Amino acid sequence: MERDDIGGLLARVALKDRAAFSLLYGRISAKLFAICLRMLKDRGEAEEALQDVFVKIWHKAGTYTGAGDDAYPWLCAIVRYHCIDRLRARRPEGEDIEAAVDIADLAPDPEERAMLRSEGGRIDTCLEALDPDRALAVRQAYVEGLSYQELADHFAVPLNTMRTWLRRSLLKLRECMDEHA
Repeated sequence: MERDDIGGLLARVALKDRAAFSLLYGRISAKLFAICLRMLKDRGEAEEALQDVFVKIWHKAGTYTGAGDDAYPWLCAIVRYHCIDRLRARRPEGEDIEAAVDIADLAPDPEERAMLRSEGGRIDTCLEALDPDRALAVRQAYVEGLSYQELADHFAVPLNTMRTWLRRSLLKLRECMDEHA
């Protein structure tokens, strides 16, 4: 995916082109979700935030005035600012400590924590089975939200090589996760 494509799709979204919006969602939702998840540290809230962000993109696409290759950072900024707003809204200002005692504990119980640790351990084990470059590329793509182009530049490989690395690495991870299930 070229960044010019994102700019072109964004221009079409500004004209309320639903097909372009669908394509834009398909191309960048995973990366924007990774940013939401990294910032909010809660999958459910990250999913809600992503939905809100795409509503904002639909309404604000007409305000984008940059060049095509600047569209992705513009979208990332919308995500970041939205997540920051959510984080600020989480912090209750001046809330009485007595009221805080009555709040339900939403943290995972010991069994859930053990399952999450086990799942995380399996993922770490499977990532360690990959070549170090491939494991780092997978982490940067799917945890940090870097684009294929950014990864290709970082690893000094052609774009299609990076796509192949990630595709093959994900297949190996899936295979490994199935073996260790």
